Amino acid sequence: MAGDLQFSWELSGSGWATYQIADASAERKDFVSYCTDALADLLHGVAGLYGPIAIQRVSFDLEPAEVRWILQCRGLDVDIAIYRFPDMHTSFDAADEEGTLAWSSIQPRCSLSHTVMAAAQSVLLTHGEDGYRAKWVQHPFPVAALQDLRRLHLREDRCDLQHEMSFP
Repeated sequence: MAGDLQFSWELSGSGWATYQIADASAERKDFVSYCTDALADLLHGVAGLYGPIAIQRVSFDLEPAEVRWILQCRGLDVDIAIYRFPDMHTSFDAADEEGTLAWSSIQPRCSLSHTVMAAAQSVLLTHGEDGYRAKWVQHPFPVAALQDLRRLHLREDRCDLQHEMSFP
């Protein structure tokens, strides 16, 4: 069912984050490494859905595995498919379908953007920029990416939910 998306992103240790994504049918949870700037990549990927490129790919390193999110616009909806690959280093050139489909859903772009933005905002409010950097180690909190997604979401989507943006 569209519009029933839930998403969370939590720093779960030094250099690790846990995300959980769910709809009414299924959920997916992964432990993401800081080897990539994962939260920034996700924010940029979702923001990219507002541009001319209909498909956005976001890859998370699970050390050694990879999950690759394929976000494909279909009008105002987004097909979300998460593929899992056993080894990030050997899956670099692999086609998406060579991975195992781990989770999929169709959601309104507005809902996807809002839930990802809210999860990132929650991380910022919980840890602040300095606390995020201390826990995520290699990358600062993606303030600009969050602001960009918020700007696009507010400009392009008709969203009735609250849109607070604050920085500790």
